[in-house]
Amino acid sequence: MSAPASAPDTTTSAARRKVRLRRGSSDRSAAALLLVGTVLAILWANSPWGSTYEAFWETELEIGLGEWQLHATLHDVVNDGLMTLFFFVVGLEVKREFTIGELTDRSRAIVPIVAAIAGLVVPALLFVVIALPTGELAAWGVVISSDTAFLLGALAIIGPPFPARLRTFLLTLAVVDDVGALLAIGIFYNSGLDLVPLAVAAVLMVAIALVRYLRAGRGLAYGVLGIGLWIAIAMAGIHPTLAGVAVALLIPVFPPRRSEVERTEELTRAFRESPSAQYAAAVNRSLRESLSINDRLQAEWGPYIAFLVLPIFALANAGVHLDAETLAAAFSSPLTWAIIAGLVVGKFVGITAATAIVRATGMGKLAPGLGMPRVAGGAALSGIGFTISLFIVGIALADGEAQDHGRVGVLTASLVAFGLGWAIFAIADRLSPPQAVGKVLARPFDPARDHYRGRPDAPYQIVEYGDFECPFCSRATGSIDQVIRRFGDEVCWVWRHLPLEGVHPHAKLAAQAYEAAALQGRFLDMSRTLFQHQDALETDDLCRYAEELGLDVPRFLEDLRSPAVVRRVEDDQIDAELMDLHSTPTFFVNGRRHIGPWDSRSLIRSLEASVDAPPETAAER
Repeated sequence: MSAPASAPDTTTSAARRKVRLRRGSSDRSAAALLLVGTVLAILWANSPWGSTYEAFWETELEIGLGEWQLHATLHDVVNDGLMTLFFFVVGLEVKREFTIGELTDRSRAIVPIVAAIAGLVVPALLFVVIALPTGELAAWGVVISSDTAFLLGALAIIGPPFPARLRTFLLTLAVVDDVGALLAIGIFYNSGLDLVPLAVAAVLMVAIALVRYLRAGRGLAYGVLGIGLWIAIAMAGIHPTLAGVAVALLIPVFPPRRSEVERTEELTRAFRESPSAQYAAAVNRSLRESLSINDRLQAEWGPYIAFLVLPIFALANAGVHLDAETLAAAFSSPLTWAIIAGLVVGKFVGITAATAIVRATGMGKLAPGLGMPRVAGGAALSGIGFTISLFIVGIALADGEAQDHGRVGVLTASLVAFGLGWAIFAIADRLSPPQAVGKVLARPFDPARDHYRGRPDAPYQIVEYGDFECPFCSRATGSIDQVIRRFGDEVCWVWRHLPLEGVHPHAKLAAQAYEAAALQGRFLDMSRTLFQHQDALETDDLCRYAEELGLDVPRFLEDLRSPAVVRRVEDDQIDAELMDLHSTPTFFVNGRRHIGPWDSRSLIRSLEASVDAPPETAAER
């Protein structure tokens, strides 16, 4: 059970902390392995055995079948082969974000999208201006992309308080950034197009798009057709890593399928009653089918990319000679400084300025708790352009000395960007201490968005963060009824979601049912029904309640797991994390956190006292 606000639920708090620590630990681990690969490459290239570095990665591999022969170096295997898998996972993330993720909501996405575009254009322009004397203008692509793994790892290492909103902002920005970088590679860094293989590639892409309709063997079909597409794209003169993106964008993505989830539940019950290999296989098959192949592939391949492919890539590409002569030549070259300026200055200025302009013009707005100092810190960290930057160095710069200068520029820019980001976060947190978070409501009451009872302009306002599976929240409903009877239309009560998933496994689904009912104007009736049946909150139960309330049940089911409804609930959860809320019910009285008992008498006294309270300060907000 969850505890009242006066006695925080330590079990829930611990569970939520574990989730945050696990996510941060994964980001830090991926960044640490990438850094290890980089350091090992540099040490190897500058050791007494440094000559073996290039020799090893230029080792020839040959695969033959009759008269057909394939020649490649180990370096080619990494950059053209393994990196295809990296771009495949990036493509999966891009497809998911545009289909059911953050980028489906224009109002949420407009700020990071515009900021990401500025973060692509401004660095490239700055690079061109500085690198003009070198004649290496084709290397502008080196400065356009941020390294997502290093970016999130750096954020986890710095550890600013309550990073959820900033992490979401940076992930959205990174997705758009990746799209731009991939388009640049495909359009500007190809070796001339051959139309026949290009036509074959187009046919293969159509075939890949149709694989979703196969009844079985879809994984094998995607694999075989994907390899064929890789070969066709390479023969067409386009960098073959783009095949990974193309396949990913053609793979379907959808929210969990209710029918398959219920089928899995039935099969699990049957397996429990009569264990057999047939039932076990059916349960596994049903589990797989309940999730889109996009989600399954991200979960299965993501760790291999983060913890194996990217460190190997760093080991194969970061081995620049850092002797005094090379460093002196690099830091006297406009090419090196163009890369440093493009990544460090261009990213910071482009992202920060674009965000400020979009906010000022009203085109978009930042999420609650995400101010410009935080955006500036994230913009600085976006100058860590490692993976794709080093990748383009090898494509855009043919001369070995120029490549060394490019790698020195990328490595230096990444170090400077990390230091700059750390400094900005430290200064911002000193000027605006994070202790104030949670004292006042992070997101003010919005009648156009929030669900409420009473007059929206009432002088008294009480906002409740609750959980439909929490027995204390059920009791608090009676307290709220007493408060409303006492104040009448002089009070406005607002409900927001804080499903404590660690201890209440059905709470989030119940919150989604509330939002689905709200789309048909029956949120209050649904909330009372949910509180009356806290021990029966499965999908079938929720559908029965919807039918009893006279709702359009097919529409209710469609809305129940829709991206908009899920995102609405998660918005409230993120706000709660931002304010460091760990228990339910939690109340805010006229915008200020209510500390103490939440019986009707205490809430009434708190509301009456709030009239004489001083207004909240900017620092508190």
